[in-house]
Amino acid sequence: MIADPRLFLTSLYEVAVEAANPLNRIRDLLPPSPIGGRVVVVGAGKGAAQMARSLESLWDGPLTGVVVTPYGYECETQRVKVIGAAHPVPDRAGLGAAERLKAAIFNLSSQDLVIALICGGGSALLPAPPDGCSCRRDCPERGTAGVRCSDLGDERRS
Repeated sequence: MIADPRLFLTSLYEVAVEAANPLNRIRDLLPPSPIGGRVVVVGAGKGAAQMARSLESLWDGPLTGVVVTPYGYECETQRVKVIGAAHPVPDRAGLGAAERLKAAIFNLSSQDLVIALICGGGSALLPAPPDGCSCRRDCPERGTAGVRCSDLGDERRS
């Protein structure tokens, strides 16, 4: 029998949070710095800003880039631009973020390194509708009333 269930559950929670900390998760996954090339970071998802901040603290050399995360998930970074956008229904900020990410990786050379920080939510945060289509946020009659997030993701993928 566990002597103090509250203390036990709190310790489990703290261990889980520490295990999910991006600073601990990406440390051993980082590639070596490119010789003569630049390092560009791109990313999307609910944890993209925190992953970018962790990467900045671990990366010794120069790097630039942009990540997009849902509103309210932003955090301070030094070298990677963080953009907030709507989730699960895309908005104009997400459209702009998608363009910024594409621009960040434009004109790369074989000496350059791209580090992609991808986690849950990326499909809504990086809308790229074909020419002539507008963002779903422009169509209030569609809304999200009664629609599951997973169904929205299915529709975005179709």
